[in-house]
Amino acid sequence: MIKSKQLKIQIFADGANKSDMLELYRSDIISGLTTNPTLMKKAGIINYEAFCRDILDTIVDKPISFEVFSDEFTEMERQARLIASWGDNVYVKIPITNSMGEPSAPLIKKLVSDNIKVNVTAIMTAEQVKSVAVNLNSSVPSYVSVFAGRIADTGVDPLPIMKDSLDILRKNPKAELIWASPREVFNVYQGDQIGCHVITVTRDLAEKLASAGKDLEDFSLETVRMFAADAEAAGYTL
Repeated sequence: MIKSKQLKIQIFADGANKSDMLELYRSDIISGLTTNPTLMKKAGIINYEAFCRDILDTIVDKPISFEVFSDEFTEMERQARLIASWGDNVYVKIPITNSMGEPSAPLIKKLVSDNIKVNVTAIMTAEQVKSVAVNLNSSVPSYVSVFAGRIADTGVDPLPIMKDSLDILRKNPKAELIWASPREVFNVYQGDQIGCHVITVTRDLAEKLASAGKDLEDFSLETVRMFAADAEAAGYTL
């Protein structure tokens, strides 16, 4: 397993399965946690607040982000203030726009002016990062989540966008860039190399971190042995 001391980048667990979240929370390599309504729906969460408060009974000493789910800014603000009240380690995830494409920058500015820690999410361009950066508060901790994995899924290299985002946020010592939606372990190293502050990992990706640093010759032999064992177990004949 990769050791956190080998990297400067912080690794956050991303998910909504309670047992997975608590297991990863106890791992030395995990510095924080995030979730979102889509992950919670997939996990079968029915009562949003009850789930979050239950998690916060245990997770009190690492940052954790919970997302608002209203599409209307007045209600979004009410939800944000409620969520922020659940704990000092709570960051409120605010989408970069609502579903009609209306920018959430005014709301972000209002929340951080009241010392509410935000995690601005679903960002995919450097221009969006700029629109967030000018509305953050240099005395209030915040995260800016750029969905590098989703950017890569479109055939676009996310690295230039991530580097530009770091430059944009550099003037704010309290704003940290999150490499969100990574697809492979190599993304952890990419993020670390450019000085990205945080990367999120799912349970599956966290398990793959166990392969980090393996000797490739040994890994090759391990793979061949796996194929051989599985073929024998299946009883294949020709």
